[in-house]
Amino acid sequence: AAARRRARTARMKLWVGLGNPGTKYAGNRHNIGFMALDAIAAAHGFGPWRARFRGETAEGVLSGEKVLLLKPQTFMNLSGESVGEAARFLKIPPADITVFHDEIDLPPARLRLKDGGGHAGHNGLRSIHQHLGEGYRRVRLGVGHPGHKDAVAAYVLHDFAKAEQAWLEDLLRGIAEGAPLLARGDGAGFLNAVALRVNPPRPPRPRPAADTAGPATGASEPPAGAAPPAGPAEALRRLVERFR
Repeated sequence: AAARRRARTARMKLWVGLGNPGTKYAGNRHNIGFMALDAIAAAHGFGPWRARFRGETAEGVLSGEKVLLLKPQTFMNLSGESVGEAARFLKIPPADITVFHDEIDLPPARLRLKDGGGHAGHNGLRSIHQHLGEGYRRVRLGVGHPGHKDAVAAYVLHDFAKAEQAWLEDLLRGIAEGAPLLARGDGAGFLNAVALRVNPPRPPRPRPAADTAGPATGASEPPAGAAPPAGPAEALRRLVERFR
């Protein structure tokens, strides 16, 4: 209840996921921005998606902050038309806008935050630059590089491989879990939440059990009739015999 009261007076934040509309593109690497917003909306009880600002929007509250999720439906190269329209109508400055997008210059499952800067050739960011300038925040979602620049277009417009589904699921779950931290400006906490999901710490190795106490003398005795224990030379001889 307190979070809702704070949200009513808070300035709205705009979170944008980049991708292409339609089932044909739904599983593409280029659509990981859409996937991230879907994960956040599902995990935090956002309202239903509805058509608005030439995109799909859903509203919710994270850590007492009002957040509008936007998935532009203008196709990637014209994303800025949708984002610019929403920002102008709602009077949201670039500093309160965060864009989730695929990043081929990061290895798969890696995530980075970036404030401002260039678009690095990403057509969705290039379009947003034209409408907002460069002063917005980006959540760069690593999808890996195909190895040659001529293969990039086909690579990002293909679905994630089956072998990639495990890390993709972990990454999206980490983003959803860390979203409240990102909303309140804790970028380091957000990154840590994602890292813990993608690369969970290994459990400590169990210590070997203590030896069972023998007779009062502290040494166990061989059973009656047993051969005396072999010395190092005899043990080595028996080992060699096994492999002859």
